[in-house]
Amino acid sequence: MTPAIILSDALGGQLINLCAAIMLLLGFAMLAQRRILSLINLFMLQGAVLFTSTVIVAYTTHQSHLYWSAGLTLSLKVIALPYILHRLIRKLSVKWDVETILNIPTTMLVGIALVVVAFNVAQPISQLSGTIMRATIGIALACVLLSFLMMITRSKAVPQVIAFLAMENGLFFAATSATYGMPMVVELGIALDVMVGMVIFGVFFFQIRQQFDSLDIRHMERIKEE
Repeated sequence: MTPAIILSDALGGQLINLCAAIMLLLGFAMLAQRRILSLINLFMLQGAVLFTSTVIVAYTTHQSHLYWSAGLTLSLKVIALPYILHRLIRKLSVKWDVETILNIPTTMLVGIALVVVAFNVAQPISQLSGTIMRATIGIALACVLLSFLMMITRSKAVPQVIAFLAMENGLFFAATSATYGMPMVVELGIALDVMVGMVIFGVFFFQIRQQFDSLDIRHMERIKEE
């Protein structure tokens, strides 16, 4: 192995670790965010970091199929989905802040505890992995858990959907960390499922708004009680 290749791998590993750190910080920022527009912008930024990380991995490891994955990430998670979400909140005239079941300081403390759990769980997996991103597996799992926490601590439908999409970002980052990505057929299938899911969620939002004049999913409990 030539010094140039060693330098490239070392620099690539450092850049990937930087992207992983930014992903984790964005996960905490989304967890603490109260404004719906800012939440969408943070999701878009997370997609951009995921795109950058995938390109770096593709260049460093010469995995050409990851360029297609990066292009899919850019078109879907940086452009298409944020555009759809912005249109949805404009159509729904959403002007409220994001309501949380727990207060923000408590949520952040729970998030820190989940990060500690994620690193402990991922440590044995990281030792078995032979990829240059093995050090980021714990961060990828932490991003998934933070997104799950955001999903269960939000009372509105739109933030929950964004949390679900952010969880998918964490899963994709974990797949890239552990195995240099999934087969392209699987990624295309997931992308199609996400797009179809967004259409269904959009219809679901309008139905809730028409029925209850609100997007608070706690109104659905009244239907169960009746």
